[in-house]
Amino acid sequence: MLGVEQMSGLLQCRKKLLDIIINNAYFKEKIILSSGKESDYYIDARLVTLSPEGVYLCAKLILDIVKEDDLDAIGGPTLGADPMVGAIGVLSYQEGNPVNTFIIRKAPKAHGKQQQIEGPVLNKGSKIVLIDDVATTGKAFLESLDVLDKMGISVKKAICVVDRREGAKEALAKRGCELISLFDISEIHKK
Repeated sequence: MLGVEQMSGLLQCRKKLLDIIINNAYFKEKIILSSGKESDYYIDARLVTLSPEGVYLCAKLILDIVKEDDLDAIGGPTLGADPMVGAIGVLSYQEGNPVNTFIIRKAPKAHGKQQQIEGPVLNKGSKIVLIDDVATTGKAFLESLDVLDKMGISVKKAICVVDRREGAKEALAKRGCELISLFDISEIHKK
């Protein structure tokens, strides 16, 4: 159970992160998304997750979401998850509750060990949480689930910084995976 001081601190982290997203990463303009669909806005989350304060706040809030979970590792698809994965590893260690992290490549390496997952070895039955910066249709999460399914690893929870509410939550639910977002696009559009 969180004390009032801790809760207040987390609410301040959330408010500050929302401000950073709105002021630095939210663009009202026509753009083609990776899904091929046209949108009248864009969230360039890397402008948040590649900034020291932004990635710290993301890591802090994600670690709060999983603090009660029995898990072996947190990770996600490259490039969206990369900065957060590093920050989560460091922050979890500093807070005395270290969490292993991993990154899923788009395809296995063509050389070396030819791995698709980088980080500590994940074994069949490993309990993991997937993370990514922005979820639209859920394509990157679904591709990550495919890779992990082949290894006998089931994922019950995925976390994104922003859910654009364009089908990701429903697509993941069909695969038995809950999607939790730090922010829903409606919170960003309100500002």
